[in-house]
Amino acid sequence: MKDINLAIIGATGLVGRTFLKVLEEKQLPISNYTLFASERSKNKKIKFMGKEYIINVLNENSFNNKFDYALFSAGKDISLKYAPIAVKNKCIVIDNSSAFRMQEDVPLVVPEVNCEDITTNQGIISNPNCSTIQAVVALKPLHDKYTIKRIVYSTYQAVSGAGNLGCVDLKNGIQGIAPQKFPYPIFSNCIPHIDDFTDNGYTKEEIKMINETKKILHDDNIQITATTVRVPVFNSHSESINVEFEKDFDIEELKQTLINSKGIIIEDNIYENIYPLAINATGKNDVFVGRIRRDYSVRSGINMWVVADNIRKGAATNAIQILEYLIKRNLSKN
Repeated sequence: MKDINLAIIGATGLVGRTFLKVLEEKQLPISNYTLFASERSKNKKIKFMGKEYIINVLNENSFNNKFDYALFSAGKDISLKYAPIAVKNKCIVIDNSSAFRMQEDVPLVVPEVNCEDITTNQGIISNPNCSTIQAVVALKPLHDKYTIKRIVYSTYQAVSGAGNLGCVDLKNGIQGIAPQKFPYPIFSNCIPHIDDFTDNGYTKEEIKMINETKKILHDDNIQITATTVRVPVFNSHSESINVEFEKDFDIEELKQTLINSKGIIIEDNIYENIYPLAINATGKNDVFVGRIRRDYSVRSGINMWVVADNIRKGAATNAIQILEYLIKRNLSKN
């Protein structure tokens, strides 16, 4: 069997370190790992798979080593510069940034939702935005069965979604230290502002959720609006999702549809105060769904509460699920 060589770009960041954790759990048939990060991490050592790995600094010649796959999580600018170089060297890139998500020839993939799109890649596969990933895992089985007409997203997003500095701001805010990442203190506060504002009054994060949902579900007819909010929670995003369907539904049948769907765990017992919580989702790879109830203000609608670990399922695990699919598919061909 041919050796499989994997490059990990951004190995020392929040998502990069989680790549390493999930890879250790998965034990994929990868022969060689090479870890890359920025200049400030040069020659730093990381223990991984029972060995010590030295961090390399990425440059234009890094992909001359003929990697089979590369996981990118070092920001949009790094992806735009180096992903095309990797592809020219016959390396398939799984990119966690926003660099290529809305390009027509780049599949935007959540394996539980549109795994078949992986095979259409031209060398780059995009990981969606973390808040979109958990939403579409819950929405896809319902769209297949009842046809979604409209979605209203209201998100409650953890500070880890803003990277290390977001977590620092929350820790420091407890002591009254001024924020470095956010425009206002995040401790004891909610900030309805994630990413930059655009001229239409929406933030880029809100627009990402709208556009990415349509692309992943392959349906531009769904009407979607979103409000995304940063909250003083270290990890795991929570989302209130209001959905209106074209078709009527039975609420118990709808719940059973979610129960039977991949990647979803239902926590929905109001009589025992059981519903998804960020603190319980942290460290898990699943999407948790609860507070499922009919929306009586429209003919056919529901509300549900969707929670997932934004660093694991919302980034690292999703990317490695794509990698796992590619490896299995290629091995089956040989």
